[in-house]
Amino acid sequence: MTTIRILWLLLALGHSVAVAVIPTNLVVEGIPPIPDALKSNVVRYLALGGASFRGWHPARRELLVTSRVGDVSQLHLVAEPAGKRRVLTRLKEPVNYGWFQPRTGDLLVFQMDSGGNEQYQFYALDVTVTNRAPVLLTDGKSRNTSPRWSPSGQWFAYASTRRNGKDNDIFVVNPADPATTRCVMTNSSSSWFIADWSADDAKLLLRRGLSDAQSELWSLDLRTGARSLLTKKSEKVYFSQARFGDNDTAIYALTDDQSDFLTLTRLDLKTGKREPLTAHISWDVEAFEISPDGRTIAFTINEDGFSRLRLLDLATRRELPAPKIPGDIISGLAWHGKNREIAFTLDGSQSPSDAYSLDVDTGAITRWTTRLRKPAVEQKFAEPELVKLKSFDGLGISSIVYRPDPKKFPGPRPVIVIIHGGPSSQSRPGFRGSTNYYLNELGSALVYPNVRGSSGYGRKFLALDNGFKREDSVKDIGAVVEWIRRDTGFDSNRIGVMGTSYGGFMTLACLVKYNDVFRCGVNNVGIANFVTFLRDTADYRRANRRSEYGDERKPEMRAFLEKVSPANNADKIRAPLLIIQGKNDPRVPVTEAERMRDAIRKNGGAVWYLMATDEGHGFSKKRNVDFQFHATVLFFQEHLLK
Repeated sequence: MTTIRILWLLLALGHSVAVAVIPTNLVVEGIPPIPDALKSNVVRYLALGGASFRGWHPARRELLVTSRVGDVSQLHLVAEPAGKRRVLTRLKEPVNYGWFQPRTGDLLVFQMDSGGNEQYQFYALDVTVTNRAPVLLTDGKSRNTSPRWSPSGQWFAYASTRRNGKDNDIFVVNPADPATTRCVMTNSSSSWFIADWSADDAKLLLRRGLSDAQSELWSLDLRTGARSLLTKKSEKVYFSQARFGDNDTAIYALTDDQSDFLTLTRLDLKTGKREPLTAHISWDVEAFEISPDGRTIAFTINEDGFSRLRLLDLATRRELPAPKIPGDIISGLAWHGKNREIAFTLDGSQSPSDAYSLDVDTGAITRWTTRLRKPAVEQKFAEPELVKLKSFDGLGISSIVYRPDPKKFPGPRPVIVIIHGGPSSQSRPGFRGSTNYYLNELGSALVYPNVRGSSGYGRKFLALDNGFKREDSVKDIGAVVEWIRRDTGFDSNRIGVMGTSYGGFMTLACLVKYNDVFRCGVNNVGIANFVTFLRDTADYRRANRRSEYGDERKPEMRAFLEKVSPANNADKIRAPLLIIQGKNDPRVPVTEAERMRDAIRKNGGAVWYLMATDEGHGFSKKRNVDFQFHATVLFFQEHLLK
């Protein structure tokens, strides 16, 4: 008899069984009571969070970081390496990003939404006064994104949908006086973003996204309102991150111009000449920043999912020696304005993310943050294994694989296939957080595939799942399954699948297509029907999503999308399903989860359903995250491990 059946029998007979309390903000259907014993067993895995670097104080050698305070993440100031963190925000909602005013750092602007609705607002906080209440800079209703301080620290620019709820207009404000807010450019698209300011505060560098494969760079003169295209009209080239450089005579940007990979390129604003600076690197450059003195560019490349930090001397165009950074993933690069030091977030398999800095002249690496509380028992976590294989048509794909300790768990092990979202995202190594519980306590292996359409493997690879090619990425999972079956370390009769967002769709699609393979599945905020998803997703996202999935307004595409939508194929799903959803999700609306739940029930299938009324596209509040994990562990114990 299974653990869950025993639990229900004891409850039915009137026995007292200690179970976890369900938070009142959660809608729980079909999920058995969570035993307190399970909750106690996983608690140390739910306290593995680290800290993330968010910026330098402009006048002092101090860092702005985010880490959890109570239920949600908040902003902290770290005055010295390994020093005590000063909490700057204490709010009910997560605060994950903040930006110090340049030069003085007296003001801090931060971003926050409500209940995960992604209608982000900007707030100004005077950090020189203790317990000062933040001041709202935006209208409290619209979606406000793409923030950027001017070099002087007088102005703050951002994009906002406040005019009509969908198009990104450009606004400028002096955060010390919200009444100075003014719209400097209106648009008829949601795909305009601020990339940079000119050194004299006079111009904005803007990026306009036309699709996942095409974008443009523009200049906006704030004195005249004139807008100028800096790239070539109608060229099918993609530009991502961009910065003014060389005293505003050039732009440095990441682009796939004349390359299958994102290359760091210099655009001369006078001649229009483009000079690739990293053409010798056959991987994406994922991020870069120019040093304040203009001498050096620090950049990271994505090498098979692993980050590599590089340094480029702008005078010689040659790479400088760079120390090996002790981790897997580097993010959030930022130079200090007054020295030759660059800080970043570092994530590795053995430790949660933390803030580090590098002195580029001496090569000294400094760790600024460490765990607030050490776990009761120090643990060794599994190291990532990179596996490359061929798919059904010969295309090379890969997976990041983690195996449980064979001494503790001998013999063939059950497998959980975890599929990333996006779809233009990538499964990468790094700290697995609470997911380590599946490895260390349940003895289950974890396989993270990077199917066609994943980023990091070139622009051609990225487009291989677009439109009518959508099912090819699902076939890639079939190749992963065949590899699992050939590996003697795995139990091919116990394979589960799990994914979030687009990964949720992939999970559902796998349960449909490979219904004799997967024992169970977990769909977290996943798409159930592409046609209704495209109809109901937030207005500012729809055009971009159509460029990826196809335009449902066209009859042939609509028929295809209906055909491949999991909700329309629920009768083929045989495995139990756990559905997780936030009520306020603007990307994949709650109606998608309800649609899939109802379709499974209609066909007599087994479904557990968990919905949070105060969350959006994924859970962020600790009480919700914890319950979600408890339910997921219980689900796998019942349907994968038995």
